[in-house]
Amino acid sequence: MPQMDQIIQNLTVYALPLLFAITLHEAAHAYVARYFGDNTAYSQGRMSLNPVKHIDPFGTIVLPLIFFLLSSPFLIGYARPVPVDFGRLRKPKRDMAWVALAGPMANLVMALGWLILAIFLVAGGFDERFFFNQVAVAGIKVNLLLFAFNLFPLPPLDGGRILTSILPHSLAYKFARIEPYGFFILLALLFLQVLHFWIGPVQYLGQLVISTIVQPLKLLLF
Repeated sequence: MPQMDQIIQNLTVYALPLLFAITLHEAAHAYVARYFGDNTAYSQGRMSLNPVKHIDPFGTIVLPLIFFLLSSPFLIGYARPVPVDFGRLRKPKRDMAWVALAGPMANLVMALGWLILAIFLVAGGFDERFFFNQVAVAGIKVNLLLFAFNLFPLPPLDGGRILTSILPHSLAYKFARIEPYGFFILLALLFLQVLHFWIGPVQYLGQLVISTIVQPLKLLLF
């Protein structure tokens, strides 16, 4: 069953990068929230690098697996949201943006880390068929995708929180009221294939940033 073998191989390659991507994304939210004065996530043990603390059985495992097995052009999933009491932040409206931005930035840093690993593996003579080379490439793809997706300016995504923080109070209040419908709006945008007009350029920007950072390393090794 070649197709099943390919599915199992893909799951094996993507499992570790996805687990790291979700865990560090959520832990970053918790850490920055505590830094700005809210200990809610910390007190509930969510400022942790233990993946179990952040996994939602349905949203993190079952739902993405269903879309993957159905050969969907996109995957939908989510981790357990880190609890943040924005009222406890020292400057709630301003600090909300930093807490929200922490997750996508953690993904960008992880993409950079996987890229550095890939460069060292290639420099060490390992070709693209080597398992950890494939894992590193998967890590870059997963984290750049999460970076771009979560920055989309729609609550409850991180980009929506950032935009709410930036908008004037009156507009921010009205915009935040979209949040209960955000998931359904997101599904509609995915099915209408509108979201890729955002994700593609933002992914490219992230790729450009990390490629620029590692350029001196590439010049040194090759």
